[in-house]
Amino acid sequence: MKIDAIRRSYVKDKLDLDKLNADPIAQFEFWLKDAIAAELPDPTAMCVASVDAQGQPSQRLVLLKDVSSEGFTFYTNLGSRKATELAGNPKVCLHFPWHPLERQVIVYGTAERVSNTQVMKYFLSRPKESQLAAWASEQSRPVSTRQALMQKFAEIKHKFEHGEVPLPSFWGGFLVRPHKIEFWQGGEHRLHDRFMYSKTADNRWDIDRLCP
Repeated sequence: MKIDAIRRSYVKDKLDLDKLNADPIAQFEFWLKDAIAAELPDPTAMCVASVDAQGQPSQRLVLLKDVSSEGFTFYTNLGSRKATELAGNPKVCLHFPWHPLERQVIVYGTAERVSNTQVMKYFLSRPKESQLAAWASEQSRPVSTRQALMQKFAEIKHKFEHGEVPLPSFWGGFLVRPHKIEFWQGGEHRLHDRFMYSKTADNRWDIDRLCP
């Protein structure tokens, strides 16, 4: 299969310093609204990159569930590979690949657990089937067959058939506090527009244009 000739031009938009909000969170929310308005599939999907004790990076797609002045929040099984790696090394990178808009956002930060109150509030907002799946799946652990997984789901569904599904003790959330955020807009001739926000010691944000 020959793939080296697959390419396209990036001409949808340009990004200039005077177009940027001084606050990267506000700028991110503006772009996220654009992604939602454009009806992109899974506009809140982000790639979460973590590193294990041997220095081996791993990545997976996770849905962003909240963004605020504090940072970016997602939820997961606390026994999963990503949660285990973040417990050992909280440095994390998030990547939002909004390809149809020719845009990317990359977040560099540190992850910390969110409160049980916040986890409970979000867990109770999930569809019941998603709550049950959280109980049924030992995330990142081997499972013999799909049938075995579905059997476990059926058992959990029967167990919690009546009443609310309780919050699993092994389920929680992470807040990623950013110290750098990059905004990337595709440009003609591969001369893309890239701006990096860097947090200063006094909690301000410096903005630098980067070479593509």
